[in-house]
Amino acid sequence: QVQLVESGGGLVQPGGSLMLSCTASGTIFRIVEMGWYRQAPGKQRELVATTNAGGGTNYADSVRGRFRISRDNPMNTVYLQMNNLEPEDTGVYYCNGKIYSSMTTWDEFWGQGAQVTVSS
Repeated sequence: QVQLVESGGGLVQPGGSLMLSCTASGTIFRIVEMGWYRQAPGKQRELVATTNAGGGTNYADSVRGRFRISRDNPMNTVYLQMNNLEPEDTGVYYCNGKIYSSMTTWDEFWGQGAQVTVSS
């Protein structure tokens, strides 16, 4: 089994910065993709940013240019640096991993969620 453990998050004023990190552990043969999704109160979960095994990245339009996703492959860790935060960025941020926990198939795993609140 695979576990994703997140850290970071908290309360920040508009214009401030935060960093989230997520480490995958357990039986891992290969990581296809890791990324971050978020869910604001009363809204559906949405993609924030992802990074794949080849180093490619994908960002939601609303965060492009303000957020940066990066990955430490040997440590199976993904980071999300969030700059110039806006109140609309408030929500629970979930780490997501598409990971081979066997040699033949991959599954999707989720972290427990980290609260990010942007407010003055």
